[in-house]
Amino acid sequence: MCRSIKTLRPPYAESVTEDDRRAAALQYVRKVSGFREPAPHNAAAFERAVDQVAAATTELLDSLVVKGH
Repeated sequence: MCRSIKTLRPPYAESVTEDDRRAAALQYVRKVSGFREPAPHNAAAFERAVDQVAAATTELLDSLVVKGH
């Protein structure tokens, strides 16, 4: 679906920054919404979605247990 989103969990990513998580969230929201940049009347909803996806990504990565690493 979003081929430009890189895998953020170990062992594929040694260190993941907030910027990495936000970039992945932004790519996801762009793909789902169909907008690269939202119109001004959609900007707040777009940014809120990016924030929520980034938070969910952080929660997921913090909760994963990768055996063997």
